[in-house]
Amino acid sequence: MERQQELDLSGKVVIITGASRGVGKQAALDFARRGAQVVLAARTVEADSTLPGTIGETLKQIEDLGGQAIAVATDLAQEDDLKRLVDAAVTRFGGVDILINNAAATTGDIWGKPFSELTRAEWLYQFDVNVHAPFTLTQLCVPIMEQRGGGRIINLSTGSGEVFRQAEEPPKLAAQGSFSLAVPGYYSSKRALDRFGNCMAPEFHTKNIAIIGLHPGLVATELVAIRVKEKGLDPSVAVPMTVPARMLVYFSACENPWEYTGRIFWAEREMAAMGIELDEENVPCPA
Repeated sequence: MERQQELDLSGKVVIITGASRGVGKQAALDFARRGAQVVLAARTVEADSTLPGTIGETLKQIEDLGGQAIAVATDLAQEDDLKRLVDAAVTRFGGVDILINNAAATTGDIWGKPFSELTRAEWLYQFDVNVHAPFTLTQLCVPIMEQRGGGRIINLSTGSGEVFRQAEEPPKLAAQGSFSLAVPGYYSSKRALDRFGNCMAPEFHTKNIAIIGLHPGLVATELVAIRVKEKGLDPSVAVPMTVPARMLVYFSACENPWEYTGRIFWAEREMAAMGIELDEENVPCPA
């Protein structure tokens, strides 16, 4: 692939789920620096003793940059919250141009829990957050985007056969070093999200809307840092949050998204292959 020219994002309205910390927060700051109007969605409104970051803190950092944003408390497992999120974007900024389905169910004891101990409710919750929420948000946003002349939808994925460009599914790793990858609900739901984007791309193309999957890799988020500290894992395998955040901006701003729509890309590899640099002002968000 060749690197494309990036269009101006000034005034574009971007919804980002999971914006209280991690890749979502970093991307929110990066979009704001590009002049986008950012709608921040996450459950974390009050500070949590176990995890840093709230949507209010992200909002303040954007406002300190001179950017425009709103924070909307959103439980992605609740349909009414999803409708309220999109309504807030329309009320405050007039519409939606870009939807970043970043949030995923990655906390709690679901991660690394043995399959035999996984409850049906825990399995279904993974699908509620990782698949059903992006489905509903996409369904709500597509008519708005179409009325505005088009848009972009980017789904945060995970490792898959298409990402690694192998004819057959690569063997599933049980762990990366000491970092457990035994999370069947997470990986199964993310694969469903991959396929959703792939199968909807032709229909959305007729509406001038691109839908792209992005595999961020194992990212050095606050949650991963906690697991590194608690379990003595090797942090060197994790990529900085700025890498997937930069690629979210690239795919949202690239001149011709039709080369990418319906496909899945690996942030670190594609960034290197296309020679995409971090913006000069793209610095890691404060912890």
